[in-house]
Amino acid sequence: MPELPAPHHPENPGPDPWATLKTHTAARIALGRTGTSVPLREALAFRLAHAHARDAVYSVLELEQLLPELMALQLPVNEVRSRAHDRQEYLQRPDLGRQLHEQSRQLLQELRAEGIDVAVVLADGLSAAAVNKHAVPLLQLLLPKLQTAGFRLAPLVVAEQARVAIGDEVGELLGAQLVVVLIGERPGLSSPQSLGAYFTYGPRVGLTDEARNCVSNIRPEGLSYDFAAERLFFLLQESLRRKLSGVQLKDSSQLLN
Repeated sequence: MPELPAPHHPENPGPDPWATLKTHTAARIALGRTGTSVPLREALAFRLAHAHARDAVYSVLELEQLLPELMALQLPVNEVRSRAHDRQEYLQRPDLGRQLHEQSRQLLQELRAEGIDVAVVLADGLSAAAVNKHAVPLLQLLLPKLQTAGFRLAPLVVAEQARVAIGDEVGELLGAQLVVVLIGERPGLSSPQSLGAYFTYGPRVGLTDEARNCVSNIRPEGLSYDFAAERLFFLLQESLRRKLSGVQLKDSSQLLN
């Protein structure tokens, strides 16, 4: 007769087969259970992660710290805001977060210049904490690459209560061929401070998501600053060379390695 498997003893379950996988992901796996529910430790951890995500949505740009760090990058820095008056209106009216306030429009119109290749916008999005933490380290790597390659950069723009599409209006007003928006992404339970980089060739008001490309999950626990800067640099070069972005632009950088 075939040998039967050893009986299962709850008090001595043996090694957890999920333990190795848990070391490779922050996803909520192998939580265990107590009766029909998860253990108290995991339930409390979930509530804490949810609180961090909610806090991220209501976080604000720390301008007193952020602006001097940006000025150290040797580019002029300008502050603008959307038509959303406060955070509550921003969350309830996404359309207002995509449009510049009239005073901000006038400011950028005065800064318009010929021959601008790339405009960079920092927008709070749904996690200003991500911008506070990750935008400057990324720009410290990305901007020198662009400048060494000969790209002419517009003044940096910091936008409050802003959505991704506000970059299209900023880029159009500045006369830039291409706009890059560094924005706080929608917080997840394991990533409340994740930065996204969206770029659009030929920015203008009215473009939709198929006209944009995105490099997402930029943070030490996700896509490293070095890797994100290299990927963005390659894609921005290709976008300017081919004069397009969005669904027509594919990331072939790995094929060239």
